[in-house]
Amino acid sequence: MLADLAGIDGRHIIVGDAAGEHRLWLRDPMPGRSLAAVIPLDKDFLTRIASLLRFHRRLLGRAAGPLPRGWPLTAYRLARLDLILRALDLRHGGATYRQIAAELGREDATKLSASDWKMSASRSFVVRLVRDGIAMMNGDYRKLLRIR
Repeated sequence: MLADLAGIDGRHIIVGDAAGEHRLWLRDPMPGRSLAAVIPLDKDFLTRIASLLRFHRRLLGRAAGPLPRGWPLTAYRLARLDLILRALDLRHGGATYRQIAAELGREDATKLSASDWKMSASRSFVVRLVRDGIAMMNGDYRKLLRIR
């Protein structure tokens, strides 16, 4: 067990595993009682079931098995996530899209006229990064964990 913390909302446990840790929230832990899982029927249902099956195998003393395809982030997705977070931080710090583009290494951002900037690929790229960052902040971060 990597962590076991009691809080007002229940007990939070992190169980270590070679293939990836398991995070549990026990709302009303009672020693000696069987555990039950509540799985919402939402767009994350398959992800939650896959996670629960991995944990169940671990409880039975078997290997939990590899993480589902799509859970480990690819190098491309990690790099894009890094850009999204940097762009969002800059935007929340008051930077303009042009300033963000320059900060992210888009050399053309400072050299283009105002009219060329509005039509540039660099501006579109930065606007998408910020838009995706805001969406992630508003709950879309869960998409990172969904099975693809």
